[in-house]
Amino acid sequence: MFDLYKENLVDAEQTVLFGKRLSAACDTAICIYLHGDLGAGKTTLTRGFIQGLGHKGHVKSPTYTLVEPYELETWTVYHFDLYRLGSPEELEFMGIRDYFTDQSHCLVEWPERGEGVLAQADIDLTLRYVGEQRCIELQANTENGQRVLKKL
Repeated sequence: MFDLYKENLVDAEQTVLFGKRLSAACDTAICIYLHGDLGAGKTTLTRGFIQGLGHKGHVKSPTYTLVEPYELETWTVYHFDLYRLGSPEELEFMGIRDYFTDQSHCLVEWPERGEGVLAQADIDLTLRYVGEQRCIELQANTENGQRVLKKL
């Protein structure tokens, strides 16, 4: 089994490139929880993930909208930022379960704020600073997550 993956990323550019590599490794729908402090690089990594699937426009943080959809040729990517979520029940009102389909990748920042309502993560991804670099750690929680980690 391949359950854990770690790598150091020296700057934001490498974080974007890692996001592109990660999206290339996802050949089935995936749910990734993104963990890390404010400014750790979660949205930067998401930008790379979405660009890696062919998106050419801007990728913004959905801090105030909770979710930002990206309709791409093969996939729909939903980028969630639950930092400002008042309670997990708010996710039920927005129809959260409808986002997690066989044709979508879901990347969720601050998933602990939606605990008990969100779908299970295939991968828990943590970004943290170690000196001037970022350390990225991915933990596979499902067979799908293990397949992705194996491809990295």
